[in-house]
This record gives sequence, structure tokens and C-alpha cells, in this order.
Amino acid sequence: MRRITILLLALALAACTSEEASKPSDTGAAAETAEAGPSAAELAVANEARPAADRERDAGRKPAEVLEFLGIEPGMTVLDMFSGGGYYTEILSHVVGTDGRVIAHSNEAYLQYVGDEFEQRYLDGRLANAMVLMAENNELTLDENSIDAVMLALSFHDLYYAAPEQGWPEIDISRFLAELRKGLKPGGFVAIIDHYAAKGAPSETGGTTHRIDPAIVIRDMSAAGFELDGQSDILRNPDDDYAKVVFDEAVRGKTDRFVMRFRNPD
Repeated sequence: MRRITILLLALALAACTSEEASKPSDTGAAAETAEAGPSAAELAVANEARPAADRERDAGRKPAEVLEFLGIEPGMTVLDMFSGGGYYTEILSHVVGTDGRVIAHSNEAYLQYVGDEFEQRYLDGRLANAMVLMAENNELTLDENSIDAVMLALSFHDLYYAAPEQGWPEIDISRFLAELRKGLKPGGFVAIIDHYAAKGAPSETGGTTHRIDPAIVIRDMSAAGFELDGQSDILRNPDDDYAKVVFDEAVRGKTDRFVMRFRNPD
């Protein structure tokens, strides 16, 4: 009986020792994290060359987390569609690096809206791997299979807006999305960040509250042949009031936003 008891104790001790050995030590995990270091997106956001005004927007936009989720990597060619003042263009420029390229799209309506910010962004060639592409609505033309990713940050809703008297003619959405798909490489993707509209809201909210129901985005992207490849809640805010225009000071910079990635399967 004594032998059996001793044997059982020995087996239990061996099992405990084996279990402890199989657990990763805190020291090892910390060392591995330290060795991995910050991601390309984190380094880009931390780049001291970025303007102070951009840094003030980071807390609400979480650009490093967003770009990591989307899968933007060094060496990519990225089209920043309706790039506005260039907030994301600059970060993308630092992420893709010297082996990559960023194409910053704009048009006259956007230039008038952002003012001097756009010109200051590219002054004296400060973003050497970025080029500006000017194309008015319905005039976008891309080289076939030339782009790894397209980014539409807070601008997809503008596809459903029309104000010809203000230089914003109605966009042929089917043609626009077909052009994006033509320009994307097989397996390339479209990243869409936008303000939530209420579920079931019509597409017209794109021109009224400047919001869009994500169901409309999925519907039209799917009709264009893209496949929904991922969604993230990184920028959710349950306290947002969908009835307010996104420029209302009560919600500006704090809207509830969706983040989606659509893959070009061809």
C-alpha cells in the first residue's frame, strides 16, 4: 500500500512539473513582444514628421488599429480615394515606405473644402512616395491590376450625394466601383470607413446627414463583384445620435463608425 501511495505522489508531482514546463513564462512572452517591436502602422502614427493637427485627431480615429486590421503593409501601392486634406495619405505614406506608393485622389470640390491643408501636405516634396491624382466625379481612370488597396475614409457616403451647382455631379456608382475593381490587383482590397446611419435609412442620407447604412455599402459592393472580407468595431460609439449631421459639434469627431474590408476575388 505504501509503494502505491509513493507511486501516485510521484506521478502527481511529475504531472505538475510537466504542466508548469508547458506554460509560457511571463518573461518569455514579454521578451517575445519586445523583440517583435511596434508594427509598421504604429511607427507611422508615431512619426514625428506628422503635423500636430493630425495627431490631435488620432484619439478619435485610432489609425494604427484601423490600418493593422485592414492589412496595409510596407511595399504596397495604396489609392487614398477622396483623400481630403491628406490625414490618411500621410500615415499610409509612412506605412508603405520607400518600396511602396500612395496615390492621393482629390477633385475641385474636396480641394475647396479642405483649403490650404492639401497644399501644405505635399509642400517641398515632403511625402516623396505619394503622388496626387486629380479626377472629377465620373472621370476616374486607373491602370489595370496596379493597386494593392483602395481606401475610402469617411467618404463612401459621398457616392450617393449630388449637388451639380456646387461642383458635385451625381456619381455613376456602378461605373465608379467597376473602375476600382479594374485597378485592383487580384486579391487586392477596398477599405471603407464611414459614419453609421440608422438601419434601413435610404442612401440619400449620404447627402443630408453624411451618413450611410452599412447594408447599402455591402449591397452595392457585392453587386460590383467584391466580397466582404472583414468588419471591425474599432470605431463604434453607442452614444452617437444618427439624426445629427456628422459636422454637428455635438457629434463631430465622435460619430459611430464602421470599418469594412472588401476583397477583389479575381
